[in-house]
Amino acid sequence: MDWKKKNVLITGGGGFVGSHLVERLAGTGARVTALVRYNSRNDPGMLKRLPPPVKKKIEIVAGDLRDPETVRAAARDAEVIFHLGALIAIPYSYLHPREVVETNVLGTLNVLQSARELSVERVIHTSTSEVYGSARYTPMDENHPLQGQSPYSASKIAADKIAESFYRSFDLPVCVIRPFNAFGPRQSDRAVIPTIISQCLAGRELSLGSLDTTRDYTFVDDLTVAFIRMAEVPEAVGEVVNVGSNFEISIGEIARRVMKILGKDIRVVSDPRRLRPGKSEVARLWCDNRKARQLLDWEPKISFDRGLEKTIRWIEKNPAFYHPEQFVV
Repeated sequence: MDWKKKNVLITGGGGFVGSHLVERLAGTGARVTALVRYNSRNDPGMLKRLPPPVKKKIEIVAGDLRDPETVRAAARDAEVIFHLGALIAIPYSYLHPREVVETNVLGTLNVLQSARELSVERVIHTSTSEVYGSARYTPMDENHPLQGQSPYSASKIAADKIAESFYRSFDLPVCVIRPFNAFGPRQSDRAVIPTIISQCLAGRELSLGSLDTTRDYTFVDDLTVAFIRMAEVPEAVGEVVNVGSNFEISIGEIARRVMKILGKDIRVVSDPRRLRPGKSEVARLWCDNRKARQLLDWEPKISFDRGLEKTIRWIEKNPAFYHPEQFVV
C-alpha cells in the first residue's frame, strides 16, 4: 500500500502504542488524524512528546469515543481507521467498570458505524491478549477460548465480537489485531516494565504484585509494523491475528534483568494493592504468532533484552514522567 497522502484516523492516538503508530505513519507521508480523549488541559497525551517536525504533520482531534458525532467527524475523510482507543488499565476497570464498558464497547460501535456509513476502506480493531484469560494451553493461538477475568477483558471481548459482527453482517472490511503485551519508550508506569525500571532507578524497594505471572512482550516498534501490515494485507480482512514474540517471561525475571542492566541489587517486596483478585489474575500468557508470520509476513526484529535497554535509556532521560513512589492505577 502506498501510504503517501493516505487519509488515516488513529483513535487512541495519544496513548503509548497509538503515539508510536502516529509517528510511523506520519513518516510515510500519510495524512494522519489522531483522536484523543478531551481534557480541560488540552493535553494530547504522548503526542506532545513527538518530535516537532512530526507534530506539524498531524491533526489532533479531542473528543470522546462514546460520542458518535465526535467519532464520525474525526472519521469524515478517513480511508483507513486504526482503532486503538480504549480504557486499558485493569485496576481501573475494577473501580469503574461502567465507564470501561461504555468506552470500549460503545466506543467501538461508534467507530464501526462511522466506518460503515463513510465506506472506509479498512478498519483495524485492536484487541488484547487479556481476552484469553489465563492460558489453558501454550503457546496460545487464535482458537484459544475467551474468558473475561476482569471488566476490562470482558469489555474487549464484547468489542471484538461487535467488530466481527460488522464484518459478517455488513461486509465491513474490518480485521482484529490481538497484541500480547507491548513495551518501549513513552509507556507510562501504569505498566509493569516502566514501574520496575523507574523504581530501580530511584533506588527504593521494588514494590510489585505477583512475581510468578508470565507475559509475552513485543517491543513497540515491532508492534507498529504489525498494525500497518494488518492494513496492507488483503487476506487480513475478517481475520483475528495474534501479535507477540512467542517468548514467555515472568515478572520476577524481568526485575532481575533490569537490575542486572542497571548494576543494582534492590529488595523486592509484594504490595497487596498490586495484586489482582484471585479469580481475576491472569497467570500466564504466551503467544503463538504463527498466523502473523504466515499471513502478514511479520516477525519481531527487536529482542526482549535489546528492547529493555532502549526502554531503560528513555526512562533515564525522562525521569519527570514517572512516579516511582506511587501505585499508578
